[in-house]
Amino acid sequence: MRKLDYQKIISEIQEWIKEYVISAKVKGVVVGISGGIDSAVTTTLCVKALGKKNVIGLGLPCSSIPQDLNDANKLAKILGIKFIILELTNTYNEFLKNSSSLFESNKLATANLKPRLRMMAIYFTGQSLGKFLVAGTSNRTEIAIGYFTKYGDGGVDIEPIGGLYKCEVRESAKKLNIPKEIINKPPSAGLWEDQTDEDEIGLTYNVLDEIIFRIDNDLDLNDLNQDNVKKVKEMMKSAHHKLTMPPTFRIKNN
Repeated sequence: MRKLDYQKIISEIQEWIKEYVISAKVKGVVVGISGGIDSAVTTTLCVKALGKKNVIGLGLPCSSIPQDLNDANKLAKILGIKFIILELTNTYNEFLKNSSSLFESNKLATANLKPRLRMMAIYFTGQSLGKFLVAGTSNRTEIAIGYFTKYGDGGVDIEPIGGLYKCEVRESAKKLNIPKEIINKPPSAGLWEDQTDEDEIGLTYNVLDEIIFRIDNDLDLNDLNQDNVKKVKEMMKSAHHKLTMPPTFRIKNN
């Protein structure tokens, strides 16, 4: 893996956020704060770039673990930003109830409903309070393999930490003085009870980071576990449709 000057990278990301917000002629950004490390780092970077008055944090429980909301609230208080809680559990349950007679239960479709409801709420909030961009919280590792929900947590305006691998997010979190309980929490999208990212993906982030970094930089992969390399390449290939604009039919001029 590469060796970064984290203070320099943090400063550059903050400047990028600031310049983008100014160019978009908006007030600031709104961020869904999950209680995890990625949203914590993203929110902190945005506050340092824009000032606390120009960042809105959202807590969006949806059949969620209470501790996650507690951690999100704690971070918002530390940063001194406005923190709005929108409880989505009843909306989520009502949707499932109304659709139950039409479709058989599908675990993944049901799980993906949560981030899609959350993103709907984030955009609604940003527009309701004025002109606010939606800051995404995905890192390079997750983006590369498509570990996000299309038009859910993937449907954002900017991705401040989208160039950082997961291990680099952790190091950035330390430099930014993110609470240790957030840094040390097992990464989870909170899609279902006891769900963790690494269990669902089937590989640790350390393994993913190394493979994706080498692929990104066209480095040798021969000394790595080839089954893991094959799996990551397949995930990256499958993620292509998530990383491009929808294909559009074009009428050819004769």
